[in-house]
Amino acid sequence: MNKRHRVQFPKTESIDSGQDESYFYLHGTSKKRKIKFHDYDEIYQVPGLYEQIFYDRLKCTSPSKVTAILESSIKQSNDNFTELRVLDLGAGNGLMGEELKKHGISRLVGIDIIPEAYEALIRDRPGVYDAYYVEDFCNLSEEKKDEIESWQCDCMVTVAALGFGDIPTKAFVTAFNLIKDEGWVAFNIKDTFLNTKDETGFSKLIRELIFSKYLDIYHIERYRHRLSVDGQPLHYFAVTGRKKAHIPPEILESKGIST
Repeated sequence: MNKRHRVQFPKTESIDSGQDESYFYLHGTSKKRKIKFHDYDEIYQVPGLYEQIFYDRLKCTSPSKVTAILESSIKQSNDNFTELRVLDLGAGNGLMGEELKKHGISRLVGIDIIPEAYEALIRDRPGVYDAYYVEDFCNLSEEKKDEIESWQCDCMVTVAALGFGDIPTKAFVTAFNLIKDEGWVAFNIKDTFLNTKDETGFSKLIRELIFSKYLDIYHIERYRHRLSVDGQPLHYFAVTGRKKAHIPPEILESKGIST
């Protein structure tokens, strides 16, 4: 069992401040370190720290919520949930993979850009994934693309990693296009990303997808993703749908979506 770490949150955090700017202090034997919530490379190097911050203290529910609505959506079809071959984009140290495994998913392929995520996975959750790739999906070689495609994934999930620059628009599209047509897609996004006032590339892409021929939406649900540092609820949308076609690169250019 991982030891408990001495963690201190700042006294106040504006609900309007960017989530990617949130931070905490980790107290060590001689000094304290300031670590941003999105400094995953640093967090993953400390066993149990990610879980302590986001799940124990801030009550993140997203892996279980996204898994539940994906399973519910598939029950509306003729597909079998446990037979899915899942591509987990932004897999991190395997929390989403572990949740899917609990629900009987048979094949899991993890993807992350951070080597420390893979190292944490091997340390904390070995055996969850059938394969795990540390790759930049904005610059994926044809050889590696073919290798990942050979897993014949028919579902893509990505949880708590979209819209803050962790996974660029181009990387999401690359992963989306790797899964089979009629495959399933499940993800979550901060509720403000569906606001038309949000002009970021990812927000534009998601709005385009929801009203497009590329994705057939089955379920959208607003829910409490986790708490903020000062105890306020942070709301996200969980989305599931069925892929109908590849997203062509020109759609990004025509809509002015930055990659």
